[in-house]
Amino acid sequence: MTVEDNIDPTAICQDITIQLDASGNASISTSDIDNGSADNCGIDNISLDITTFDCTNVGPNTVTLTVTDENGNTDQCTATVTVEDNIDPTAICQDITIQLDASGNASISTSDIDNGSADNCGIDNISLDITTFDCTNVGPNTVTLTVTDENGNTDQCTATVTVEDNIDPTAICQDITIQLDASGNASISTSDIDNGSADNCGIDNISLDITTFDCTNVGPKHRDPYRHR
Repeated sequence: MTVEDNIDPTAICQDITIQLDASGNASISTSDIDNGSADNCGIDNISLDITTFDCTNVGPNTVTLTVTDENGNTDQCTATVTVEDNIDPTAICQDITIQLDASGNASISTSDIDNGSADNCGIDNISLDITTFDCTNVGPNTVTLTVTDENGNTDQCTATVTVEDNIDPTAICQDITIQLDASGNASISTSDIDNGSADNCGIDNISLDITTFDCTNVGPKHRDPYRHR
């Protein structure tokens, strides 16, 4: 008499959710998916068609569990492995110094502040809260860099943007003729000589080296009258 076992095992699966690690990888074993598979004569082997996952697998993935009993009978079931990336990117900032242009403006981009931000599954977007500066920003300014990865996780860092105005004002003079008074004296002010001096961030002070004249000064007097500070 020949005794045969022709009864297939019963493969029983369960869905699971897994998280990628800092390297963007994750793995599973049969014990993660098997949910009590059984056979009348005992199970010889349980295998999975997929056991490793990476960033390209974020979301639902179908895996197949194959159960083989001791007499070669098999059964299969499928399960959904949901892969999640819950690891925030790492935002890395650097401080910079910028100069205003002749119009009193300056701008920066994310590449000026970003100093090697990274993510296990790749960066989707990098943004700055402030990118333009003018004369009101001369000195240190704090900006925030926001890094968003491909799965919506974010991280932020701050940097100091030091704004400098290194452009000299433009001094514009005009020649004038003045008359001495009955006492032999005359005086002038900066407004008499200034002919539209200008600066990208505004003029703080205008001064003259000589403002009073007398009889000893009769005739043309050429001066470099402006002193800037």
